[in-house]
Amino acid sequence: MRSDAIKKGIARAPARAMFKAMGLTDNDLDRPLVGVANTWTELTPCNVHLHELGKSVKEGIRAAGGTPFEFNTIAVSDGISMGTSGMRASLVSREAVADTIELVVRGHLLDGVVAISGCDKTIPGTVMALARLDLPSLMIYGGSIYPGRYQDKDVTIQDVFEAVGACAAGVITEQDLRDLEDVACPGAGACGGQFTANTMSTAMTVLGISPMGVNDIPALDSRKKGVAFYSGEIVMQLIEQGITARQIITRTALENAIASVAATAGSTNAVLHLLAIAREASVDLSIDDFDGISAATPVIADLKPAGRFTAPDVDRAGGLRLLIKRLLDGGFLKDQPTVSGKTLAEEAEEAEETAGQEVIRSLEMPIKSRGGIAILHGSLAPEGCVVKLAGHERTHHSGPARVFDSEELAFAAVQNGDIEAGDVIIIRYEGPKGGPGMREMLAVTAALMGQGLGDSVALVTDGRFSGATHGFMVGHVAPEAAKGGPIALVRDGDTVTLDVDARTLDVEEDMGPRRSEWRPPEPRYVKGALAKYARLVSSASEGAVTS
Repeated sequence: MRSDAIKKGIARAPARAMFKAMGLTDNDLDRPLVGVANTWTELTPCNVHLHELGKSVKEGIRAAGGTPFEFNTIAVSDGISMGTSGMRASLVSREAVADTIELVVRGHLLDGVVAISGCDKTIPGTVMALARLDLPSLMIYGGSIYPGRYQDKDVTIQDVFEAVGACAAGVITEQDLRDLEDVACPGAGACGGQFTANTMSTAMTVLGISPMGVNDIPALDSRKKGVAFYSGEIVMQLIEQGITARQIITRTALENAIASVAATAGSTNAVLHLLAIAREASVDLSIDDFDGISAATPVIADLKPAGRFTAPDVDRAGGLRLLIKRLLDGGFLKDQPTVSGKTLAEEAEEAEETAGQEVIRSLEMPIKSRGGIAILHGSLAPEGCVVKLAGHERTHHSGPARVFDSEELAFAAVQNGDIEAGDVIIIRYEGPKGGPGMREMLAVTAALMGQGLGDSVALVTDGRFSGATHGFMVGHVAPEAAKGGPIALVRDGDTVTLDVDARTLDVEEDMGPRRSEWRPPEPRYVKGALAKYARLVSSASEGAVTS
C-alpha cells in the first residue's frame, strides 16, 4: 500500500503513536488509509448537509475494509456572493479546493480518496485534485435542492434574481420580492435547475468519476445516505483493483461529458471546468472541441433555466441512467468504464423510465437539434469565446456597444433603465486575471430578463455566466481586457456583431490605432490569494487554470 511508507517499520513508530492518539489501533493501520475530502460548510445551503453524508461514506469504507480519515476544504457560495466583490473568490476557490485536497493526500500518503462536493466550484475542484493525484478515487455530489413553491408554481433561485429586475422596473412590488425570497430555497442542496452545479454533477456521472445513481438523488432524499455508504465501498474496490482516476478520465470520457452538457443545455461554466480537468489529467482537449460536439448533440432535457423542470424532476423521470441510455442509443456517447466497475452502457441498461414523464425527451422529439453551447472566434475574440444558445432563438445580433469596465457599472445602468433594445452590453476587466476571478454576471443578465430586455439585447464579457443565465449572452472572451485583448479597445457606439451560424464575434471599427493608447489598469489586489491568482492564471480559453 502507498500508505506503508508512512506507517510501516521501526522508523515510523512516531507516526503510529500520533495515529493512536486519535484512537486508531494496529488493526486500523494495517488497512488502506482512505481520505474523505469534504466541502462541508455552514455558509451555503449547497454544502450545509455534507457533514452527515461524510459519516455514511466513512461507514462504507470501514465496512469494506478500509480506515477513513475525513478532512475539510473550502467552499464559496456563488449564489450568496453573486453581484458583489465576493464573487471574485468563487473561481479562485476551485483552485484552492484542488490544491488543499492534493496537499492533504500527498502529505499523508493516503491510498485512495472519496471527495464530496456541493456548490459549483467544489465539483470541478475536487475532480481536478483526483486527476492530479491519480489514485483510486471518486467524487460524489451532495445533491440538488428541491424547488420552492410560489403562486402555485415551482421556483428556484433563478426566479429571485430575475425578480430583482422586475422589481426595479415596477413590474412587481418589494413585498412580492420578499414573499418570493422567503420560499424559493426550502432547504439544503445546490441550486435546482441545470445551472452549474447540476450541469457538472451530470457531466461527472457521464465522465465515470461519480458512481451512477448517486449524484441525481436530491440532497434531502432519504436514499442519499445509502448511496454515500455505497460510494465508500466502491473506493475500496478501486484500491483493490488498482484503478486510478486517470484510467477513468480519458479523452473519450471527456467528450462524453461535453455531450451531456450539450444535451441538457447546461451551464457555459462547464467549458472552463472540463478544460481544467483535462489539463490536470494530461488529456489534450481544446475549447473548439466543445463546438463540434455540441453542434452534433441534440438538447433532450427540458430543464431550467431555459426549460420547465428541475434536477429532482430528472430523478423522478428515471434519473441520469435514462438520459445516458437515450444518448447511447443515438450514438452521442461512447461506452466507457466507470468507477462502479460497470460501463456506461451496462449502467444504462438498468434505466427505468417513469410513465408519462416529460423531462427527458425521446431522440425523435428533441427540444433543439443542436446543443446549448457554441464557440465563436473573431476580431473581438481571437482565442475564442462561449455563447449559450438555450433560452432564445436568435443566432445573429448587431448593434452599438455600451461599454462598462465592471459588473457593478453595468448593473447600475440596467437598473436605471439606461439600456435600450438593440444594444450590445460590453462588460470587461472581469476576466480571470482582470477581475480577478472571472465573476459571473447573473445579477446583470437576470435584471435584463426581469426588465423584458432579454430578447432584444446581447451581452459580451470576458467574465462568465451563472448556469441560471439565459438570453443572448457571450462570455469567456479571450484574450481578456486585462491582457490587452481587443475587448479592452472597444468604445461606446462601436458596432459589434454576433453571428452564431458563422461562429464569429466581430467589431467593425479598426482597433489598431487604439492599441498604442491602451494601458493595463492597476491590479485590484496586490496581496493575498486573489493577487497570486491574477499573476498565475491562464486564459479562459485554456480553462483558467493556475497549474
